[in-house]
Amino acid sequence: MVREGPAQPAPPPKDKARGAEVILNTPLRKWIFFGGLIGAILLVLVLSLVRLGSG
Repeated sequence: MVREGPAQPAPPPKDKARGAEVILNTPLRKWIFFGGLIGAILLVLVLSLVRLGSG
């Protein structure tokens, strides 16, 4: 393989990793987001109750 130009310097390191940012612009998105959170919590509770009942 033949280089066609001088070696390129390494790209600068990215900014430090930042936490994810949830952007809830509309009321519908807020309802969907919180509904999903509540649904996940309810699913865990129901599955734990089923597991307790069968054991």
